[in-house]
Amino acid sequence: MSEPHVLHITERALWDAARERGAYEMSTRGRTLREEGFIHCSTRAQLPVVAAFLYGSYDGPDDLVVLVVDPARLDVPLRYEAPKPGGEEYPHVYGPIPVAAVIDVEAWG
Repeated sequence: MSEPHVLHITERALWDAARERGAYEMSTRGRTLREEGFIHCSTRAQLPVVAAFLYGSYDGPDDLVVLVVDPARLDVPLRYEAPKPGGEEYPHVYGPIPVAAVIDVEAWG
């Protein structure tokens, strides 16, 4: 059985720019993959909490979108890790997410 899809919430303009470049390289709100070392993702169940934490007071000029990523299409490691020992594990993508690995883009909010 293949791994379930992982999700990443972002601003539409950042996704549009990634589509032009061929890969998505933002880690989380305001931080790049290079700065963070991996791209923060979530499961479907974790998404509401993550979205509220990152974008709860978001009033930017852009719509928010959820990237649905197929782990089988990644060419970099995907690891489930807890921010602290014994904590809930979140999916982290250790490299750029190829545009082809994003199988759907959902509106958020």
